[in-house]
Amino acid sequence: MNEVVHISGAPSTGPDLAELLGRVARGDQQAFASLYDGVCSPVLGVVRTVLRDPAQSEEVAQEVLVEVWRCAARYRPERGSVMNWVLTMAHRRAVDRVRSVQASAERDHKAALLERTPAFDEVSEQVENRLEREQVRRCLRNLTELQRQSVTLAYYRGLTYREVGELLSVPLGTVKTRLRDGLIRLRDCLGVSA
Repeated sequence: MNEVVHISGAPSTGPDLAELLGRVARGDQQAFASLYDGVCSPVLGVVRTVLRDPAQSEEVAQEVLVEVWRCAARYRPERGSVMNWVLTMAHRRAVDRVRSVQASAERDHKAALLERTPAFDEVSEQVENRLEREQVRRCLRNLTELQRQSVTLAYYRGLTYREVGELLSVPLGTVKTRLRDGLIRLRDCLGVSA
């Protein structure tokens, strides 16, 4: 004898969810409205238990109910009740949302770390520039005082040959000779080919 046992002691007076879902599968909007009324609160409860955020819970519950409308024909009564089917979808969708939010937060965190870390090329370029500056300073120290003054004024201060000559009180030809000789010595010291 197959007798329906109700845990609450009284038989359910609500609509037959399996019948409603069958009608929903055929596109009956009135049946969906009744099914919605019957499962909305439990769906929201399951989703809220997983997500805890009321706004996200409502959003996910709405997604689940839209999925019920679209996938009603996939329901198989031999696998369980309509309520269990809907609540399983709700739970899975809520867990997916949690995982999605966590993955997004991890991606944002990694992106922030990458933005703060200088790229390898920047670091190596900085090191190379520093080494080159040190080598140029060392080579400048090997020049005579007159050559070093002329090179420094012309190339680091941007003065013209005439301005260097006026500042050092030497003729223009002397400035050109000092600069040429100083640059040749710098080139040789730095190992630059002509």
